[in-house]
Amino acid sequence: MKITFLGHSCFFIEGNKKLIIDPFLTGNPAAAKKAEEIETDYILVSHGHGDHLGDAVKIAERTKAPIIAPNELAFFCRRQGVSVHPMHIGGAYKFDGVRVKLTQAWHGSGFVDDNAISFTGNPCGFLIWMDDRCLYHSGDTGLFGDINHVIGRYNKIDVAFLPIGDNFTMGPEDAVIAAEWLKARMVVPMHYNTWPVIKQDPELFKKQVDAKTQSKCLILNPGENFEF
Repeated sequence: MKITFLGHSCFFIEGNKKLIIDPFLTGNPAAAKKAEEIETDYILVSHGHGDHLGDAVKIAERTKAPIIAPNELAFFCRRQGVSVHPMHIGGAYKFDGVRVKLTQAWHGSGFVDDNAISFTGNPCGFLIWMDDRCLYHSGDTGLFGDINHVIGRYNKIDVAFLPIGDNFTMGPEDAVIAAEWLKARMVVPMHYNTWPVIKQDPELFKKQVDAKTQSKCLILNPGENFEF
């Protein structure tokens, strides 16, 4: 499996299938690819904010890949003429080569257009099983107890993608606690340094994760990848 960080909270995952999570590329100052360069089988979107929904509809139109998202957000995308697979928190579905389960995330979800907000239901995180690996993308979230009592306890997670930017999501201190609870083989920070309001030093986060948890922290710059 190959995982490429494309900036902000966007990851491109290549295994027996290709999938992209939260494809915010256009307008992202840290984006490592353009939307028209993406070829994927599935598009996962955690919530309706523009820095996560991003180019999902544009990519879906061109590739015909379905958008997998919480029910209300999926129908928001369907109204724009693309294929969707609606789900909801706690539900799982086995697609061709990939199993996806939606987890809760403590955040909001709405698409802002011309100073109006279209509310798009509840935000989510994702548990993803592919090629005998388990990935956890938390989406935008604050720290909450079920990261420990449910997600970490009942899943053997290989890679956890956690926000560290603070202000809108967990900051580094809470993300270290989340890493302690999850006990993933590897933790990759996300959702930081895209703009000044979420500026963080990932090296300090890495030191804390490596010192206090069972996980190894891997910092990826936009465009970098790893295979495992």
